[in-house]
Amino acid sequence: MSIIHVVSVSGGKDSAATLLLAIERFGVHRVRGIFCDTGNEHEAVYEYLDYLQLATGVTITRLTANFDAEIANKRMFIARDVRTRRDAAGRRVRWTNKAKRRALAVLHPTGNPFLDLCLWKGRFPSRKAQFCTEHLKRNMAVDYQLSLIESGHTVVSWQGVRRDESLSRANAKKFETAGGGLFIFRPLVEWTAAQVFSYCAQKQIMPNPLYKQGMGRVGCMPCINASKEEVRQIAARFPGHISRIEEWERLVGQASKWNAATFMHRSSGKSLNNQQIVESANIVAVVRWAQTSRGGRQFSLLTALEEPTACASAYGLCE
Repeated sequence: MSIIHVVSVSGGKDSAATLLLAIERFGVHRVRGIFCDTGNEHEAVYEYLDYLQLATGVTITRLTANFDAEIANKRMFIARDVRTRRDAAGRRVRWTNKAKRRALAVLHPTGNPFLDLCLWKGRFPSRKAQFCTEHLKRNMAVDYQLSLIESGHTVVSWQGVRRDESLSRANAKKFETAGGGLFIFRPLVEWTAAQVFSYCAQKQIMPNPLYKQGMGRVGCMPCINASKEEVRQIAARFPGHISRIEEWERLVGQASKWNAATFMHRSSGKSLNNQQIVESANIVAVVRWAQTSRGGRQFSLLTALEEPTACASAYGLCE
């Protein structure tokens, strides 16, 4: 029985460093890379994965979730919905005939995992319901690793997690036994971002170019948790991705019972109806807000003067 070291590669700095560490310790022949493709990625991520494969010699297997069955089941449920009860707000739980026609017109698999997941759910993920990570990344990685275990291998899952990334990761363990032949190793838990970039540079591995284009993190483009500055940079540099999200909001809204869905969830502190929520929190409105200063009340003249092709890095990579 052999031990296989599986590295989850995202296209970002931490996973690149983790991949290099695994190769340094165990060699290319015992390391496998996996990339869980959300379908909401920047083109540079795919190009960077190709670069990493050529530079390291490790094959990075791309895993993609499929929600065809879930969408088919939801179509059947909506079409047959005859419930009579009402919710706590007094609204009918049953899909109205108008809502049924609207949803069934768009509830078809698109082949894009992120969009298909949201069509199935009838909404976008949020900070409190971040189901995108579970369905598009974690489940895919676990299934891949379990398949190796079922084939008789022991698997060490290498994860590029640092404790200083967030409060939720502050107590991340360096090594864990998951049971059943699966072990989890997080070699970077005590590292800083500067150490990660330095290590990759020592190994002559370039960082993902998105880090020099205003992105503080590499992953979904955009992420539902993107900061105000990241949204501003994305809108200025990659407007096509904003247009894509605008179209996704239209489709997912039509697939929802209440004909309302926004990619980002911004609370105004007011009690708003569905239409008002869409008007105040759709991606175009969020981009407008990202271009303001003074708490979102004043348009920033400095923002308007910035050159969108200029190097911008939160990690000092432009220096």
